[in-house]
Amino acid sequence: MKYFLDSAKIDEIKYAYENWGIDGVTSNPKHIQNSGKPFFTVVKELAEFAKEVRVQQEDFSISVEINPHLEKAEEMIEEAQKIFNICPETFAIKIPCNEQGLIAAKKLTEAEVRVNVTLVFSASQALQVGRIGAAFCSPFIGWQESAGVDCEDFMERIVQMYNNFGIQTEIITAAVRNGKQISDAACLGADIVTAGFAVYQTSFEHPFTNKGLKIFQDSWDATEIGKFED
Repeated sequence: MKYFLDSAKIDEIKYAYENWGIDGVTSNPKHIQNSGKPFFTVVKELAEFAKEVRVQQEDFSISVEINPHLEKAEEMIEEAQKIFNICPETFAIKIPCNEQGLIAAKKLTEAEVRVNVTLVFSASQALQVGRIGAAFCSPFIGWQESAGVDCEDFMERIVQMYNNFGIQTEIITAAVRNGKQISDAACLGADIVTAGFAVYQTSFEHPFTNKGLKIFQDSWDATEIGKFED
């Protein structure tokens, strides 16, 4: 399974790439805001980072979202192409999953612009994303689980539909909030999970690991080590 980092902070992205081996990045307007930098400043930073990474990892992907106020497909297409052309080797453009967005995604895909259709909340939405051949489909699970939705069934249906018809669109499990959701996504057959920096950090830890380590540390300290001899 591929790990994408959900962030627009270049220091987090570099750390996660160098130390965790992430396979890509997803961003959105909220992440851009949290970076404290202007939109196109962040986009430029992402493009420069992409050039460095592609030397070692050609399939590294960075998703950048268009202006969410755009309502017409034509407007979405125009902005998407402008952003995509900044770094066409690596960028995928995030388009919202509504009718106008799906129209835009279809035409952009036909024009060989990689698209990540975002804000997917139903299997029927995901099916159309796959039918039009978008590069990525991003079903959101964290928000839904908070509202009591059975996201295991939701994700399972998407994976099954894509397998049934040989759809090549990669499924990015998005809005992930904890380690269990990461492992659930892997078990259900999603291609990619995207999560925030702190979510990944927490997923690498466990209190019983710390408890066991403390027991072993105490035992080590109470044991005579002796001398090492070749």
